Amino acid sequence: MYKKTLLLVLSALAATAVLAAQSTDTTSSAVPVKAIAPSEIHVDKGGASAVLPLYVSADWSRPLPNVTRALLVFHGKLRNADEYNLSGQKAIATAKAGDATLLITPQFLGQQDVDAFHLAPSTLRWAPEAWMGGDDATAPAAISSFDTIDAILNHLADRRIFPNLKTVVIAGHSGGGQVVQRYAVVGKAPERLAALGIATRYVVANPSSYVYFSPERPLEDGSFGLPRKTCFGKYNHWKYGTENPPPYVGDASFANLETRFITRDVIYLLGTKDTDPNHPALDKTCSAEDEGAYRYVRGHNYFRYLMGRHQALTQRLWDVEGVEHDGDKMFNSPCGLYALFGVGRCPTQGTTKP
Repeated sequence: MYKKTLLLVLSALAATAVLAAQSTDTTSSAVPVKAIAPSEIHVDKGGASAVLPLYVSADWSRPLPNVTRALLVFHGKLRNADEYNLSGQKAIATAKAGDATLLITPQFLGQQDVDAFHLAPSTLRWAPEAWMGGDDATAPAAISSFDTIDAILNHLADRRIFPNLKTVVIAGHSGGGQVVQRYAVVGKAPERLAALGIATRYVVANPSSYVYFSPERPLEDGSFGLPRKTCFGKYNHWKYGTENPPPYVGDASFANLETRFITRDVIYLLGTKDTDPNHPALDKTCSAEDEGAYRYVRGHNYFRYLMGRHQALTQRLWDVEGVEHDGDKMFNSPCGLYALFGVGRCPTQGTTKP
């Protein structure tokens, strides 16, 4: 009887702990941001119009002939665009690129942020983390986070305002790295920039996961094959695979998208100390864990996967020595500055200027 009672008590305690953890996670995801970006861009789609908050380092409604490089920096899951904007400013100052660089830091908000700051109904907002994979906003219109990037790039393509723009760098860390990696695959506006002679680079830093182009995933022996965990048949669904992509993708062929993707200028930055399999911000879903135990190994697994499929792969992966899961340290490291501005050198890359 004593043992039975003890088991019941332990079971109740365990259940309470699970509920407490779930409550904590829910509460954490509902915490509003500390600051709202002061500027905005209008995004129009299918007759609907909405606005996305962002930081922008100059008045980009008038001609900016000195700007030759635009740097877009994407925040992580905390939606703390203010902190990422400061990291971008620090990187620009260190690289001595201030006169020629326009810094743009978008902010993907949630309903809790709109409510807390009493924002206009036209403000875009997403379900928690949905923006990372290009899902449509929950309000005020079905506009993808990828549509907002298109809107920013289309504005940068206006030669009346940016007559001397030569390079656009799209960089993201953690959840922002997820946005950038997927956008590098499916994004539409870079084609317009290319037609104007404007190069686009994607800097993907420490994301929790990547989109795979086939059902294979890394196996324990170092090879690639069908994963041990199939996640109830959904492991290959977007944003981890190509099944059931968001509406933004439309009827585009992923075979064609992959062919285009491998020609895009992508640099993967991986912190060598981003190795905690229990990091609080790490994606621990079944589909994510099929890609590896933690971010550093997931990034190397993905790059090996791409090299196995494309022998002439020109994309690059650089280790950022001694850095954990920290966007500021990643972008302001020698490798980060080299990737963003082509200044200095990356010790793990060599001496060839990007």
